[in-house]
Amino acid sequence: MATTVIDSPPLSVENSPRDRLSGIWSWIATTDHKRVGQLYLYTSLTFFLLGGIEALIIRAQLFSPNGRLVSAELYNQIFTMHGTTMIFMALMPLSAAFFNFLVPLQIGARDVAFPRLNAFSYWVYLLGGIFINASWLWHAAPNGGWFAYAPLSTRLYNPGLNMDFYVIGLQILGLSTLASSFNFITTIINLRAPGMQMMRMPVFTWSAFVTQFLIMVSFPILTVALTFLLFDRFFGTQFYEVAAGGDPLLWQHLFWLFGHPEVYILILPAFGLVSEVLPTFSRKPLFGYPAMVYSLILIGFLAFGVWAHHMFAVGMGPVADATFSVTSMLIAIPTGIKIFNWLATMWGGSIRFTSACLFAIGLVALFTIGGISGVMHASAPTDLQQTDTYFVVAHLHYVLFGGSMMGLFAGVYYYFPKMTGHLLNERLGKWHFWLTLAGANIAFFPMHFAGLDGMPRRVYTYDAAQGITVFNRLSTIGAYIIAVATLIFVVNVLRGRRRGALAGNNPWDAPTIEWSTLSPPPVYNFAVVPTVESRYPLWDAAGHPLPHDADSYQHKTTLTPAELGIQLPAPTVKPLIAAIGITIAFIGLIWGERLWVMLLGGAIFTVALYAWLCSPLDAEPEDGDEVSA
Repeated sequence: MATTVIDSPPLSVENSPRDRLSGIWSWIATTDHKRVGQLYLYTSLTFFLLGGIEALIIRAQLFSPNGRLVSAELYNQIFTMHGTTMIFMALMPLSAAFFNFLVPLQIGARDVAFPRLNAFSYWVYLLGGIFINASWLWHAAPNGGWFAYAPLSTRLYNPGLNMDFYVIGLQILGLSTLASSFNFITTIINLRAPGMQMMRMPVFTWSAFVTQFLIMVSFPILTVALTFLLFDRFFGTQFYEVAAGGDPLLWQHLFWLFGHPEVYILILPAFGLVSEVLPTFSRKPLFGYPAMVYSLILIGFLAFGVWAHHMFAVGMGPVADATFSVTSMLIAIPTGIKIFNWLATMWGGSIRFTSACLFAIGLVALFTIGGISGVMHASAPTDLQQTDTYFVVAHLHYVLFGGSMMGLFAGVYYYFPKMTGHLLNERLGKWHFWLTLAGANIAFFPMHFAGLDGMPRRVYTYDAAQGITVFNRLSTIGAYIIAVATLIFVVNVLRGRRRGALAGNNPWDAPTIEWSTLSPPPVYNFAVVPTVESRYPLWDAAGHPLPHDADSYQHKTTLTPAELGIQLPAPTVKPLIAAIGITIAFIGLIWGERLWVMLLGGAIFTVALYAWLCSPLDAEPEDGDEVSA
């Protein structure tokens, strides 16, 4: 038998010392990867709603020619914050929510390698997101686009606080992302259960693994670019000023050398989730598992060789243009492998069209449209026509909403029972899916035609004589349909947490080991660490008798970690205090460059980090009443 499958009663919250901490304090001090994952989930969904409201304002402004809903400056702030919020505060952290919750469960681990670092990464993310959005209180939200092209983002051309919030906020968020990537690379390499060979890992864990390497290599590049911009804005250097010997194209090269791997940082986790959902609801193993794994790795390598197709219009010359045209075409090959393998997985399967399955199929359909329009940009002459038009906006949204977000929605519907023990309502889920599918195509497909007719990106109004009014009105209608669909999703989640049907441990009859433990999982994940003998251990075990110690195993799942002899890290607020210290230091930089504030923040961070590193990774206190300070 490949692993143990036990149907056990739900774990009582009183059984976990960590859960006996009172109320909100148990969340503030938590180092449990599952709780950190849920914090990421609900925080990122909140930012997703905020970014969606910004999108609705944009579309309302563009519904009619010569719109007057917002001024040009406010529009610049809204579209900049929409892109920045969706990419850095919604999609990436939503993927991190699944990394945190699922990766240890999928590899049979008790926790992540560095639980306190994991909590630290969440608190830095939360404070960084609040920091950037606090700019609205000063009417000085970032206004230079999510790409912040220099020299337009330097002090000379943008003298307010707007881009100060951008450059500092992204530095804070980058710290969170890098801390998380080191943690998950270490976890996957070192903490796999016995028998969990690399080529037995679930595809989602593989997607997480590749994504962490993309983050580890690409985010330092963004950090360098932002540091140069920070020095230009605060200390008078001129890295991006031509008159002083700088080069604005340096920003573009650095930013897109980060920015194109970032696209795959956003999409690969969704690919991994779909690769879990489709086999389960097709009742078939994933077609071509090795090819899917190798294509993930190949995408990771090729992602760093295509960045300059964003720069065909800057005059790099024919050799560079030809080189990046070829690499941009090549990256379509591993992506195409995934599309055909998903179709082959469904082909001949006994498909159950649940909400999760529908969203997974929606990713396959919509991402294919976005991928085709993306490959068009591999041709430099075609790209010259389409660059900086709404055609690119259409492509981006088909990839990031039609791809990433549809896959992440599939993951929410699929794993919500494992997180909470309750099922989401399938009827509401299907309304959510069909309205989202219709709204996405009504909103984004007309943008292709608006772009081909010459509508530039980032314009806050247009004239009726341009002939693009119909396209813009359709896009606005589609955006509001998506808003209605998202409202249904919010209602479903809020209702499901309290009133959803009880799920049981494995409501989907899924094949991977995260479904072999309780729903929601106990604080220690597995009472007995599983031994894995195949890629789909639960399907392989189907029909086999339970092991002789099944009764004792079921009894163990109701015991506390102390009673089982399992040591887990104690809750602690040190990661939160360290994150607060970093944020205060950056606030001092933007707040009139107050040295004393920066020193205060640095001191808080240093003391918290010292206390954190010098204290042992204590076991859970048996009485559940103590929290490591």
